Amino acid sequence: MPWLGRTPMDLRRSFVRDRLADAFTMTELCATYQVSRKTGYKMLARFEAEGWSGLADRSRRPHTALGRVPASIVTALCEARRKQPDWGARKLRGWLTRRQPAIAWPSRGTVHAILIRAGLVRQARRAIAAGPRGPQRLRPARAPNAVWTVDFKGDFRLGAGARCYPLTLRDAASRYTLRCQALEQPALHATRRQIERAFAEFGLPDCIRSDNGAPFAGPGLGHLSQLNVSWLRLGIAVEQIDPGRPDQNGSHEQFHRMLKAGTARPPAATLAGQQRRFNTFCREYNDERPHEALNDEVPAQHYRASPRPFPTRPPKLEYPGHWEIRRVGANGCVRLRTAVIFLNRALAGEEIAFEEVDDALWTLYFGALPLARWLERERQLTPFL
Repeated sequence: MPWLGRTPMDLRRSFVRDRLADAFTMTELCATYQVSRKTGYKMLARFEAEGWSGLADRSRRPHTALGRVPASIVTALCEARRKQPDWGARKLRGWLTRRQPAIAWPSRGTVHAILIRAGLVRQARRAIAAGPRGPQRLRPARAPNAVWTVDFKGDFRLGAGARCYPLTLRDAASRYTLRCQALEQPALHATRRQIERAFAEFGLPDCIRSDNGAPFAGPGLGHLSQLNVSWLRLGIAVEQIDPGRPDQNGSHEQFHRMLKAGTARPPAATLAGQQRRFNTFCREYNDERPHEALNDEVPAQHYRASPRPFPTRPPKLEYPGHWEIRRVGANGCVRLRTAVIFLNRALAGEEIAFEEVDDALWTLYFGALPLARWLERERQLTPFL
């Protein structure tokens, strides 16, 4: 407000009066007084909260000065940081607040400044933003068991020479780690066994999200593998992130970075020893480590088991009576009328169904999942995925 002859307080009062008179739109008023819309709305908010006195200049002095923080609190913060070197200021403050709620711990910014002054924080270079996030087709995880995420962390060599393939399974909404298992190979049967143990312990999720690698995806129709075919049989939806887009599963990737830093530098000598490290890390991650996305609470406070139990045998797929039901052969093919159609070897032995949606136009389903359109006259299969 660069006009001469009037104080800033006079101009603020005039701005508020003009706004209350409703003579101008907010955009026109801010342009007239040469302030941003953000500043204009801030003045109005202060006036509504405190009246005319709320428009007065305010001190920019920090609410908390480092020199005024008691030495005992500084010492406690530094000891907590040394104990948890991978935790930031906000997590340390949340953890200490839960353990000692009677103490008035300083703000996150003050904690961060104390750690910097103590040489306990390494200043990182600011990364360049990576552009827009994943597609809208990935469902949001608004409640526990709405979406589980599964992946193999990159394998590494153990001290004795064998390789370790960590299988990780998490609940996306609560960040709760359901499984973190050290496997000798990323094999189908070992992976299925561990995930089914999670089903037995925690119930069934609505959806499981994975990447496009084996054993979570395959090369045929719908990118289905034997593993996610078994999930579909249980009524679990399957989602796969786009190739080359690990950011679409960013929370899981961040978990992998922490897992590696906390358990594999250096790795244990044996698979059993590495599993013990994983178990210790996951107990702390689920029950002790505050999460910013959870308002600095821990995953165990937010996760609850699914009400859908794991059945002793997969339920039979049911289709409407007017659909054409076919069983997929061992070679991944089905026959409809005179046509032999290759689908996916992962569907071998399963029942699929064709719904005629128009003359000689069919939609192919596996359970509730539409897989493709079959153009009977052209003998052309067009996948949906």
